[in-house]
Amino acid sequence: MVDKTLIIRKIVLISKDCEALKSLAQLSYEDYVAEPTNEVLAERYLERMIGRMIDINYHLITEKGHPPPPDYFQSFLKLAEIKILPFDLVQQIAPCAGLRNRIVHEYDEIDTKKVYEGLQAAMRDIPLYLNYISKFIEE
Repeated sequence: MVDKTLIIRKIVLISKDCEALKSLAQLSYEDYVAEPTNEVLAERYLERMIGRMIDINYHLITEKGHPPPPDYFQSFLKLAEIKILPFDLVQQIAPCAGLRNRIVHEYDEIDTKKVYEGLQAAMRDIPLYLNYISKFIEE
């Protein structure tokens, strides 16, 4: 059974982080890179938000009777497959899983431009994601 309380709690936390990131997202790239702490803040907030979205994805997928996807990217695709998210949004948002992995695991040196682009995409896409998830759990 889908745990609405769990999902709502995560939605609230993601929303608060989105709000905290608004001022950073409004900076030009030049202003963003001028202050070294901006990237650190963006990375940490993005890691938290994306991690919570992935938690929501896996919870919804498994509670709807599907096996867990093999990776985080696939968790977004599965939400489109089971009609929780529209495919066009999933195409935009699924790559955030890779950004999260690069931030968390430091596979390579983290590209400042990619983090900035991820920040811009997050501010555009995450509110849409949250709206679809909220609508789904209310049905």
